Amino acid sequence: MASTTPIDTPPVPPAATGRAPSTGRAGDKIFLGLSRGSGILLLVIMASIAVFLTYRATLAVSKNEGNFFTAFDWNPAGDPPVFGIAVLLFGTVVSSIVAMAIAVPVAVGIALFISHYAPRKLAAPLGYVVDLLAAVPSIVYGIWGALFLVPYLEGLNLWLDDFFGWTYIFDKTEVGVARSLFTVGILLAIMILPIVTSVSREVFLQVPRMNEEAALALGATRWEVIRLSVLPFGRSGVISASMLGLGRALGETMAVATVLSPSFVISGHLLNPGGGTFAQNIAAKFDEADQFGRDALIASGLVLFVLTLLVNGAARLIIARRKEYSGANA
Repeated sequence: MASTTPIDTPPVPPAATGRAPSTGRAGDKIFLGLSRGSGILLLVIMASIAVFLTYRATLAVSKNEGNFFTAFDWNPAGDPPVFGIAVLLFGTVVSSIVAMAIAVPVAVGIALFISHYAPRKLAAPLGYVVDLLAAVPSIVYGIWGALFLVPYLEGLNLWLDDFFGWTYIFDKTEVGVARSLFTVGILLAIMILPIVTSVSREVFLQVPRMNEEAALALGATRWEVIRLSVLPFGRSGVISASMLGLGRALGETMAVATVLSPSFVISGHLLNPGGGTFAQNIAAKFDEADQFGRDALIASGLVLFVLTLLVNGAARLIIARRKEYSGANA
């Protein structure tokens, strides 16, 4: 009689049987609990912040005798109290737009140079320097801006006034040092430049090598390879990097407070001294404010909180509409 030997059959993976993978191991249960708990904790923290800001803001706005969204004054200690965020909202948005307009193109150019143009011996040190610049404290940027940037920008302001004063934006109508929203925008651009550059560089390095080699094989130049293969692939990553930089620009406090000469006046002349931002106003007035004044500052902080959420939500929508460029299907 022929002997039969048992044949070892490979185990059937859970996906083939239609059953969910087993979570019976203690390590799997612990990891699942920690992951789920971390996600829930994050939502609880965000909800707690929103509830706290909303409650304190309601106490202040209910006693405000001015229009919270359109008033140009900030006098919560007055009788009656009058305060509004029009100047702060204008200054925050304008300075952030100036910063993004300067920083994003320069950051993308630096990222492309490090990832596709610079020799490897030069690219690595440049990458380290960029990463180190992202870790510099904001107060250091503020001191540098106040002692170096402000004095030397006066010449640039006069040049812009002479040649581009007809644009109204660069028409300097007041005499004074360069403590303006334009100066704040330049300083914020320098601060967010390392963040946008670092993230964009890592995204560009993830471009599939086959895409670039295929373009080169078809006779494309270096710039055509970047325009047709690298930039479309990294578009969503650049948008994400820009939103990270914009988040820092919107909430920057000490650097802006060190450079800006605050005033509650809205002016389209960006070279004129004055203006204000949410974060700068909170930092400047929080210590000397009474309980009601702090509630008013918290109300302005709530607007900044909502503005940041809207910006990040818009970024997510833009990225979701461009999934074909995100590299998810590569």
